[in-house]
Amino acid sequence: MATPGLDHWADITVVVLYFICVLIVGMWTVCRRNRNDVNSYFLAGRNIAWWPVGASLFSSNIGSEHFVGLAGTGAAAGIAMISYEWFSMPLVLLLGWFFLPVYISAGVYTLPEYMEKRFGGYRIRIYLSVLALILYIVTKLAVSIFAGALFIQLALGWDMYLSILALLGVTAVYTILGGLAAVIYTDTFQTAIMTIGALALVGISFNEIGGYNNLERKYMDAIPAVREPNSTCGFPRDDAFHIFRDPITGDNPWPGLLLQSSLGCLWYWCCDQVIVQRSLAAKNLSHAKGGSILAGYLKLLPLFLMIFPGMISRALYPDEVACVDPEVCKRVCDNPVGCSNIAYPKLVLELLPFGVRGLLMAVMLSAIMSSLTSIFNSSSTIFTMDLWRRARPRATERELLIVGRIFIVILCGISIAWIPLVRSSQGGQLFNYIQAIQGYLGTPIGALFILGVFWKRMNEQGAFWGILIGHICGVIRMAIDFANPAPECGEPETRPSILLRVHYTYFGSIMILVTSVAIIIISLLTHPQREEELEGVTWWTRLKPEDKGNNSTVRDSESAKENNPATNGIEIAEPEDERPTGCAKRACDYICGMPENETGSTTPSTDETQIRKFLKENKRWTRVLNVNAAIGLIVTAFLYGFYR
Repeated sequence: MATPGLDHWADITVVVLYFICVLIVGMWTVCRRNRNDVNSYFLAGRNIAWWPVGASLFSSNIGSEHFVGLAGTGAAAGIAMISYEWFSMPLVLLLGWFFLPVYISAGVYTLPEYMEKRFGGYRIRIYLSVLALILYIVTKLAVSIFAGALFIQLALGWDMYLSILALLGVTAVYTILGGLAAVIYTDTFQTAIMTIGALALVGISFNEIGGYNNLERKYMDAIPAVREPNSTCGFPRDDAFHIFRDPITGDNPWPGLLLQSSLGCLWYWCCDQVIVQRSLAAKNLSHAKGGSILAGYLKLLPLFLMIFPGMISRALYPDEVACVDPEVCKRVCDNPVGCSNIAYPKLVLELLPFGVRGLLMAVMLSAIMSSLTSIFNSSSTIFTMDLWRRARPRATERELLIVGRIFIVILCGISIAWIPLVRSSQGGQLFNYIQAIQGYLGTPIGALFILGVFWKRMNEQGAFWGILIGHICGVIRMAIDFANPAPECGEPETRPSILLRVHYTYFGSIMILVTSVAIIIISLLTHPQREEELEGVTWWTRLKPEDKGNNSTVRDSESAKENNPATNGIEIAEPEDERPTGCAKRACDYICGMPENETGSTTPSTDETQIRKFLKENKRWTRVLNVNAAIGLIVTAFLYGFYR
């Protein structure tokens, strides 16, 4: 039976109204003042309240890959992957309470820039900048584009690559014109749309299947009709409704899962540009902490908003969602390795009434657009401020803004080229692909940053060679993984032991250990940094009110050194003689948010007074934030215990 498309007038009306609302929000941000300098474009002027910060943290993380990939993993293997969502609560709190004060004290736009200020030199900054862009392409952009295009393909019947072009054409415009503020405020609107629409689907789907108890029973009976005889191919897992699975034979062994979703994901929530950039844009530390708490609570919802609907979809449509025969899968979803990724969109298009289907289409578009615009903005920030500004030390502010926009277009093309590999990886389970690749390439970054922030003895030699050793291990494992895909159900296992006996979650934990040991040993064998070089860049030496005199002297000397071309610093060119500007050029500059002159700052403020103002907290609000953070941790622990 063919899945119905999105062709009813009520659905189309809802989608059109959604685009009008997004356009209104986007135009408001485009027309706002003070968006025509680097600080406003990349950090939204550091004037964002806690609730847009929290909503943007959530929607930047929750993209179409979650609605497609997380629901698909739920359909294929149950609820274990929810650990990656729930552990976000303690990790995002760690960002607000411990990491962010150090980043603010250092006065940075990007996380690679922080590493340069922490250790000196520029090779670690360039290395991390290039690595971040690679990670955004292989684990974020390509995945978001593929998942979004898959949903559009099912809903509208368009070709996959035509869907991709339409998707990119809409999303790139918002980021190019509006900068981070446009991204954050449209993210806030789209978070509301996502939550309301997803809750509507949860209610309707649970009503259809008859409640949670019926879901448990029907899911375990959801076996496709066409499968290998005398085999367990296509059978649901016996432990599908449990997070903690066998540490040896489990598809997600619980020790590795807990380690990877906590320490292994620390880099994402505390050291990744897409996430940290939203917190850097907050009005002050209290607003940043409030945003972290809101994002943490929202991250408790995906079990109910995505995984359970994916499992319901399998229970209702086992022959399609749970297919294991390559020919059947090819016919159903054009992917012979499995069709679990269609679980969520199929549930939407098959189950929901007219009008509500249009709302869920708007939900998916919200997820797609919020993720892509966030990644586009953060990627252009890293490329422009860390790489281009290094290559062209005297680049004007106008040049930096133009380069940041052009780089977004380049990213789109590179991401499309990676999509065929995404489609076939990890047995068709998109979320498994995301976590595996992030584990291979991202996990060592967490060890690098946590030691850099909390261990003063760490130096540049240890940081650079330690992270390089960790990534060599990860790249070798990733190459072996891609070269030896999992066999189809019923076929003999021929993969090497490194894949069969060392689960990728265990391998991620090994990489953390290897990276940390390498950093510690190399740092201890080489010269330590001077104490004055550590002012404001570690947890123990972050700025304090009583340090005003000494720290101002150190910062002033560092600033003078950084802005001196003779010391490989970054200097912004002085404006040339002004020439008359035509009306067409002025109009174009206004729409694109180009500066009228070159007086804007291209570095965040490192003024002692402003930094202390950001970090200063009201005692009453500090207690409120701490209590809410504690409640969030208790709720998270309860959920783990309930679904153990």
